[in-house]
Amino acid sequence: MNNTDTIFALSSGFGKSGVGVIRISGDNLHDFFAKILGRKKFDARHAYFCNLRDENGDLIDQCIAIYFATPNSFTGTDVIEIHSHGAPAVVNKIFAFLSAQNMRMAEPGEFSRRAFLNGKMNLSDVDGLAALLDAQTDKQRQFALKSMLGRDSEKYNDWREQMVEIAAYAAAILDYDADDLPKNISEKILAKTKELFSEINTSLSQYNISRAITHGFNIVLVGETNVGKSSIFNRLVGHNRAIVSDIAGTTRDVVSAQIDIDGYLVNLSDTAGLRDTDDKIEKIGIDRTRAETENADLILHIFCDNTDIATDNKTIIVINKSDKIKTRKNKNAIYTSAETGDGIDTLLSAIREKMHSMLDNTENALVLNARTYKLLTDTKYELENAIQKFDGNYDIFAEHVRTAADNIGKILGTITANDIMDATFSQLCLGK
Repeated sequence: MNNTDTIFALSSGFGKSGVGVIRISGDNLHDFFAKILGRKKFDARHAYFCNLRDENGDLIDQCIAIYFATPNSFTGTDVIEIHSHGAPAVVNKIFAFLSAQNMRMAEPGEFSRRAFLNGKMNLSDVDGLAALLDAQTDKQRQFALKSMLGRDSEKYNDWREQMVEIAAYAAAILDYDADDLPKNISEKILAKTKELFSEINTSLSQYNISRAITHGFNIVLVGETNVGKSSIFNRLVGHNRAIVSDIAGTTRDVVSAQIDIDGYLVNLSDTAGLRDTDDKIEKIGIDRTRAETENADLILHIFCDNTDIATDNKTIIVINKSDKIKTRKNKNAIYTSAETGDGIDTLLSAIREKMHSMLDNTENALVLNARTYKLLTDTKYELENAIQKFDGNYDIFAEHVRTAADNIGKILGTITANDIMDATFSQLCLGK
């Protein structure tokens, strides 16, 4: 990938639309902008109406064009935005025109990569941007936006600065007399290391919260065959997504749907009924049920009689077909009738309560993906070794803390490798 090429991409969605936004990034785009405007003088960050023409002078489209001069642009290089009509034929014609100007189509995430290389973003900010682009609900938007605007990177930078300071003092203890160092410095750096370990451990413990907000809160319906799981699933989804039948074992695979509950994305899964069976296909479905249960944030365990079983914070007991039950003996269960709708609102309220208790008041949780979770886990491991294996050897202690600081640097991109960068920027779409 050549970072000096002039690149372009459609930043808006491709397809029939009123407006399509094409973004161009490169060095010295001033003259090209003057060319498409047909004027020598213009102001940066000002919208101009222009008749965009090809090399033969034929009209391509009537557009709005904006010039962002380096370094005051998204990428830190010169950037031009062309706001054309969004018809695919128009966009493709503009692409052909730009290609004829010795420009090339950008790769996914290449605009953000340039922003990173030019100091406009760090990798933590890019992770936040990726989460924002994937946001489907308002809570996802809020969570990702804070990360993209630097909330997470501020925390990482603070941790890294403290680790660098601790490592520096640990090294200084070996080289300087005690009188030349701050009083009780040995005790202070050890206490500070323990504080950092505790903070990072807390952030790691919130990984499931971050995952549930960014990728969805997983709710799984389980139970024996013919208890009405699919009917309740359809009630919660709001339409007939799952097949409903009196035949036992109708659902043989996981049927999923996404719904929005109070701004949170919810992944709702209907699963195969649990029972002993010789049917190979049904057995596969039951195995998948167990796998879904292990990954669930909340389990709706469905029965159709007055079963009284112990529950936990991860499970809601639902007794379905309440219209056929004379007495409601189980005080720990929610009685519903998927046929009449009885109790469905109560069930939704219980789901909301469980979900909010887990996900609310998590404004300070970091946006953690697989990459950042692994690096943060490695950071915790190094700090733990520094604390637990400390025997008075400050050289080894400092090395553990320096390695922890390097791991945080990899999260931010201040210390990086091409494979880390590739994994981060490949999350993004064309035009970003």
